[in-house]
Amino acid sequence: MSLPGRNTVSPPILSFATLNAAPHEVYRELRPEFPFVQREDGAFLVLRAHDVQPLVSDPRTRQIETELIRARGIADGPVMELVSNSLLFSNGETHRRRRQPLSRCFAFRMMEGLRANVRSLAEELVTLKLGDGEMKLRDDYAASIPAITIAAILGIPRSDVPLFTSMAYRVSKILTTSWTREDLPDIELAINDLSSYVATLIDDRRKHPRADFLSDYVASVDEAAQMSAVEAVMQIVSVVLGGTDTTRAAIVIMVGLLLDRRDGLWQALHHQPAMVAAAVLESLRFEPAVASIPRLAVEDISLDGHVIPRGSPVLLSTMSSLRDPDVFLDPGQFNLTRPQGKWHPVFGGGEHRCLGEALARIEMEEALTALVNSLLDLEVGDQKLNIRGHAGIRQVDELVVRWR
Repeated sequence: MSLPGRNTVSPPILSFATLNAAPHEVYRELRPEFPFVQREDGAFLVLRAHDVQPLVSDPRTRQIETELIRARGIADGPVMELVSNSLLFSNGETHRRRRQPLSRCFAFRMMEGLRANVRSLAEELVTLKLGDGEMKLRDDYAASIPAITIAAILGIPRSDVPLFTSMAYRVSKILTTSWTREDLPDIELAINDLSSYVATLIDDRRKHPRADFLSDYVASVDEAAQMSAVEAVMQIVSVVLGGTDTTRAAIVIMVGLLLDRRDGLWQALHHQPAMVAAAVLESLRFEPAVASIPRLAVEDISLDGHVIPRGSPVLLSTMSSLRDPDVFLDPGQFNLTRPQGKWHPVFGGGEHRCLGEALARIEMEEALTALVNSLLDLEVGDQKLNIRGHAGIRQVDELVVRWR
């Protein structure tokens, strides 16, 4: 591959098109030579695992707030309202104040209590499709598991799930690198619709409390009296965004990777169900649904003699670092016996570590288990797993699975 700036003294500046065309190849070629590359919008992509992991919680960086969307030309409107009021894009006391009412619900032990419900849902979705001989892996299966689960946590009626899901996936596009100015009107409309829907839910729980998460959240927010009405809504919108699109993509990627190796790994899972958890972790390493962790440099950061200037947007590339041969033996091999740490790097670190990590892992494990236990002879034919994006949330094309 011939890249702009290759064999120059300074790290190259790369276009969105170049990065999106073949990100793994770009990162593999440039990582040995440069600790980071710069993107055409000014963001710096940090490539090496030994730099990425420390910088997640390095005090020389903070979470990006509105800088990236301002760089894309957005100064006001629904997108700015979401980003400027969400815990996903805040720091310090503001972040802690917004996160605290949500943290208790998403504790690992409490999420483990949902496993049986997720298992039943995954098995139900498989059973519904048994007579069809095929299933849209993304839209019929992977999309439904996180959406229905989050809807249940929020107390959303099952009949509203299709509407709720549509709004969530339209809004989540703003967290990817694939949106354009032409997409903004629909994204803004979806943000308004989803925010109004959530505001109605919050108002209902305030008037008619139940024994559920949303009622506890409203009571906590009202008791603390530290969040505006808009903030209270946007934290729930953030939970919806964080708990749907990334997991949908991750399930499709995981199953697609395994079916690409159908005669080996897929068959092994039938006989060794304990390998399901390893399959989840290895798929998150090999093709992460979240390709980068955003930060802002609050000081100059020197890496291997090159400097990221203070005030620059920084994207800590999970895609690159999770295939860094300095940390992972044979990183281009999809290997379920690979040693895995307790805390997977794809979920971030520090005070911004993903709230929904436990739930996402449960959903992926149960989604895979239901397919394996169905004993269906799954195949994808000539289709190829197609994942798009080099940073942020990656997008995955539909994958139709068939059985005889």
